[in-house]
Amino acid sequence: MAEAKKLLRALAGETLDTPPIWMMRQAGRYLPEYRATREQAGDFLSLCYNSELAAEVTLQPIRRYGFDAAILFADILLVPQALGADLWFVTGEGPRLSTITTQADFDKLLQVGDIHDTLNPIYETVRILRRELPQETALIGFAGAPWTVATYMIAGRGTPDQAPAHALMTENEALFSALIDRLSEATIEYLSAQIEAGAECVKIFDSWAGSLKGDAFRKYALEPCRVITAALKERHPGIPIIGFPREAGEKYVGFAKATGVDCVALDSAVDPKWAAAHVQCDGCVQGNLLSSHMVTGGQALVDETRAIVEAFSNGPHIFNLGHGITPDADPENVQLMIDTVRGA
Repeated sequence: MAEAKKLLRALAGETLDTPPIWMMRQAGRYLPEYRATREQAGDFLSLCYNSELAAEVTLQPIRRYGFDAAILFADILLVPQALGADLWFVTGEGPRLSTITTQADFDKLLQVGDIHDTLNPIYETVRILRRELPQETALIGFAGAPWTVATYMIAGRGTPDQAPAHALMTENEALFSALIDRLSEATIEYLSAQIEAGAECVKIFDSWAGSLKGDAFRKYALEPCRVITAALKERHPGIPIIGFPREAGEKYVGFAKATGVDCVALDSAVDPKWAAAHVQCDGCVQGNLLSSHMVTGGQALVDETRAIVEAFSNGPHIFNLGHGITPDADPENVQLMIDTVRGA
């Protein structure tokens, strides 16, 4: 029945009367059932590594809304943890990691082949989901892109401008490139294992791609995505891949052709009509409703949703937000968005 799954049809280049819908961070704090399960797990990382509970929170938005796809519940920073970095979360502030700023720091990292010892529970979550998801619901695996993950590893936390990573890139390009290469290799192994466990497509999240300018975008956003995509497609012919170089602006143009991804996810700063003319011409696009509409709702949500569906109606399109849903979103507004897309 995989051929009938709407998400996979769009990823294969089919233009559908109604676009498939899923939502970044659809399993998350805006849902009361998620908050209850996270409390049961104890903390965020325990939830990620508890296969049964991670599968449960992945399934919750599917039960509630009937999205066309489920995305594995995990975190992009599990890969650096699996490579030996210390990882913890500070309540109300976000992740913290031990830093990689010197060759000695880098030399302490584990080899790529060792990551599965830590990540095996994630693959078990995927196996559970393939058994329990409705037949019509596609399963998306994911990882962070090397550049975005590297920014956290170098700074030890999220930063507004990724300045520590840019500084290391300039001051010690050999070390910086070695870290990008190690992360690229680890990401290939991680996503490949997700596919072997049952993921039907995968997404590469490059959340901070927009801070890479000029040739740095080509070297550290586009090229790693191309390398990862080529390796995955060689191992798993036909696997669809979504790339998300967030805030890439005009660099969205040609990204699919340059990297080999089957779909380009767009952030909310991109005008849908412009993207239909310049990005969708190369294949499937995903996006790109402003996340704040999930908070405010009302006629503005309806109008913007309809405008996006209309703009992308002449080619393959997956409806999504331009960024993850926020914890203060109203679950009723999510339902309004879905009803609008499916009734548009």
